[in-house]
Amino acid sequence: MRIAIRRAAALLGAASLSVLGLIGFYERSLPDFFYLDCGRELSVNSVFPVTAQCGDPEKEPGNMTDQTLMLFDTFPIKTVQTSELERPELLACGQAFGIKLMTDGVMVIGLEDIGSSCPASECGIRIGDVITGINGQTVTTNKRVGEIIGSTEGRPCSVSLNRSGRESTVTLTPVYSEGTYKAGMWVRDSSAGIGTLTFCDPETGGFGGLGHPICDADTKQPMPISHGTVGEVIITGCAKSEHGEPGQLIGEFRSGDPTGTISKNVSEGVFGQLDTLPVGGELLPLAFKQEIREGSAYILSTVDGGAAKRYSVVIESIDLSDSARHDMIVRVTDRELLDKAGGIVQGMSGSPIIQDGRLVGAVTHVFVDDPTQGYAIFAESMYKALKDN
Repeated sequence: MRIAIRRAAALLGAASLSVLGLIGFYERSLPDFFYLDCGRELSVNSVFPVTAQCGDPEKEPGNMTDQTLMLFDTFPIKTVQTSELERPELLACGQAFGIKLMTDGVMVIGLEDIGSSCPASECGIRIGDVITGINGQTVTTNKRVGEIIGSTEGRPCSVSLNRSGRESTVTLTPVYSEGTYKAGMWVRDSSAGIGTLTFCDPETGGFGGLGHPICDADTKQPMPISHGTVGEVIITGCAKSEHGEPGQLIGEFRSGDPTGTISKNVSEGVFGQLDTLPVGGELLPLAFKQEIREGSAYILSTVDGGAAKRYSVVIESIDLSDSARHDMIVRVTDRELLDKAGGIVQGMSGSPIIQDGRLVGAVTHVFVDDPTQGYAIFAESMYKALKDN
């Protein structure tokens, strides 16, 4: 009898430790905020049942509610905030589009010695700084920076700059070289490239694309934009991805006429307004992140001169935690796409991911060592970035 009691106690203890371990795991891996479809209960797509009490049905969309996540409807995990949102329907696109950005100021992309010194470096300017003004004059182009520096005749000048969101002013003294005065720095005022349009809101014309920011090719930092435009492109070829060497879409702008404007270049992608709704695409409801599951899905992408096509993928992992560096990992399983592109190539960033009839995310990066795989972002995060002021 005593042996049976001891065994039961041991089993109970082991079960308790297992439950405590699961509670700790879900506390770390689940976010502190969820969007909910109006009037629906919170339920997380997970191996073990994670639920919460139903939100107040009288609350208006957008109101915040505290709910306690429960494991097996019994054990509390943590309190989270939820907000009801009328589930939007978005046009999942997949078309390649051209992007042109003008910086808000000019970005320092290189420093060099002029003779035995570098005036820019000596006064504290660093690669990645964004110069917004010189001697009280706003600067937005490389040409204007050169004109102002060249007119100083070697006199010290004040340089206003932004470094990681912090404004400061330094004093730079240009030096004479090759017939003019120079600062010893290279700057960039614009960027252009090809990406993939993820979605468009058919009610407003607002769009999201890429799923990641456009970064400067030299500094690898996001481009601070003053304005930008998008335009139609023609995909003329595709350099196939191989192990250790990501491929890329090859294309050209169809014309110089823009088809929309860009207002944001942020961590979730590029966002703005289209002049007209894109042709094609699939009108789909937005998936909230807790509804996504590991398993089969498909992407919409353009890898040749035709329209966007469906290609099968598998969502291999999902990270809902607030500390996640990447939301999902996807793997291409479609034989046609593997044959054409070797998997994911540069320029496919923004390709929408569809699962269970909902827009769940967008492809963002290719794995260099295995181009059949890549990272992806939640569509919910992109939609929120579009709507945030």
